[in-house]
Amino acid sequence: MKKSAGILMYKKARSSIFVLLVHPGGPFWRKRDDGAWSIPKGEYGDDEAPEAAARREFIEETGCAIEGALQPLGELRQKSGKVVTAFALEGVFDTSCLRSNLFEMEWPPRSGHVQSSPEIDRAEWFSLSEAGQKIIGGQRPFLESLERLLGAGLQYDAKQTDGG
Repeated sequence: MKKSAGILMYKKARSSIFVLLVHPGGPFWRKRDDGAWSIPKGEYGDDEAPEAAARREFIEETGCAIEGALQPLGELRQKSGKVVTAFALEGVFDTSCLRSNLFEMEWPPRSGHVQSSPEIDRAEWFSLSEAGQKIIGGQRPFLESLERLLGAGLQYDAKQTDGG
């Protein structure tokens, strides 16, 4: 069973909660938006604790080291069978400073042409309602867990946007 761990960074502003989501890089994801964003996360093995993996992956995908206690948001089984463990962390991240690691892939498929792309090509802060539209469906419950954890009392509605 594959395991993945990540961090849902959040900040409070204008009486709302905003979360940091990242957009996968590469040609496959280039034109996809709603339902394509994710928390910064990645796979780990049995020799690594989920919290350590989440911190490592945040650095690899954003170029930013983080400090502070992580708050567990639980784990979810994705459609693929992978188990994703998420943690919340209140923090600050300047999205213009994004520096993601690179990966190589053959594109177009079976063309023999290999190209390098950033693992993450964009990072943005979204209100909880807007994040509900942007995030991959299988990770949406992490937004709800964050809201419960913070006792936000905000109405979560994945169809509503407030332009945050």
